[in-house]
Amino acid sequence: MFNGLSDRLTKVFNKLSGRGYITENVMDDTSREIRIALLEADVALPVVKDFIARIKEKSVGQQVVRSVQPAQMVVKIVHDELVELLGDAPGLDFEDNTQNVYLMVGLQGSGKTTSSAKLALKLKGMGKKVLLASLDTYRPAAQEQLSDLGNTYGLDVLPIVADQKPLEITKRALQEAKLGLYDVLILDTAGRLHIDEEMMQEVAQIRDLSNPKETLLVVDSLMGQDAVNVANEFKEKVGVSGVILTRVDGDARGGAALSMRAITGMPIQFLGVGEKADAFETFDAKRVADRILGMGDVVGLVETALAKANQEDLQAQAMQMFTGRFDMNDLLKQIEQMESMGDMKSLISMLPARFANGLNKSQVDNKLLKRQAAIIKSMTPKERANPDIIKANRKIRIAAGAGVKVEDVNRLIRGWERMADAMKKLKKLGPFGMMSKIKELNSMLKKMPGNGGGFPPFDV
Repeated sequence: MFNGLSDRLTKVFNKLSGRGYITENVMDDTSREIRIALLEADVALPVVKDFIARIKEKSVGQQVVRSVQPAQMVVKIVHDELVELLGDAPGLDFEDNTQNVYLMVGLQGSGKTTSSAKLALKLKGMGKKVLLASLDTYRPAAQEQLSDLGNTYGLDVLPIVADQKPLEITKRALQEAKLGLYDVLILDTAGRLHIDEEMMQEVAQIRDLSNPKETLLVVDSLMGQDAVNVANEFKEKVGVSGVILTRVDGDARGGAALSMRAITGMPIQFLGVGEKADAFETFDAKRVADRILGMGDVVGLVETALAKANQEDLQAQAMQMFTGRFDMNDLLKQIEQMESMGDMKSLISMLPARFANGLNKSQVDNKLLKRQAAIIKSMTPKERANPDIIKANRKIRIAAGAGVKVEDVNRLIRGWERMADAMKKLKKLGPFGMMSKIKELNSMLKKMPGNGGGFPPFDV
């Protein structure tokens, strides 16, 4: 979502490199370019004005300290102000041994029903017993959609009773949640194509009946500044405690996220970053600021990897590093683990810009992984265990079996050769030599100017 803004700001900061001081004239030019970048990202004008004023006040007159470049000092100031602007998610209000009701509101098409299921799955993963209930009796098959999501992801959904009105469903859901000793009841309300008085009255009645701990507004980030206007309307007429931004993985310019907290005063609680049920992140202002400034979200990338990876496989692979062996079976396991992590383009966007920009994003996707897996699966067990025996005739047969070109087979084999060579070098280092290299890398990273929001040191 922030790619355009990130690219523009990176160019702005590059122009500051080599300067010994940040003068007022230099900062005027820099501030003007940052202002343009933010406005092009659809950030509200009052927010941009306040943001630029704070940056300029803190930047002018800053002298370079030791080896820190002015660009890096300005990046830190901008980073800190972005974190302040975005505001951290306070976390959902939850109380043990009581009925916690979360009311989901928003316009039709904002992703309310999907977000309800994603939130329920997230809470279930935290050990909470959750009940979902659809109050949308207007949109065709809306209730069936939530039931289908519940069946797919193993979530409890209130059974559908024909011809019941939203308030009647709410009463039944409250009773069922109480009898079933559920920790959380999520009420998925109906939306409209636009805000109208009838819709607001119905939501207000449901709110008064259910007395929710949280009223979460689901808004589509592709709406831009209209999302902020919708948030203000719901805040005024219904009362909203937090926001869920959906389609954050799309081509939105980021203005909604950057303006939401400053204009509405409501925190962003979660981000919908994809269609899958687990593509649902707790909002973290620092991580978002890191990604905007091209530092990536390495912590998020590692968390995704650990959450999806098979721990036994990881242990086995770690031990195998010291054997020096690496065949096509090992490569296939790695490809399958990468596939399980989700959309590759989203994962690449979590890398710092200096790494991500070196990758051909048009060629790095899940289809490529599937193609590579198909090539390996077209090999015989003997070929997988001994890739060195794969010569011209074998390559032709493997390519035909996988439905690819021989060039694709050659490309995969070259990649395997590089990884196999790396494994041999690791074997020569041994465990203690490898630990020494990691410590050396840690030391280098700590000395890098402006590393505060970049690559974190590795754990030994």
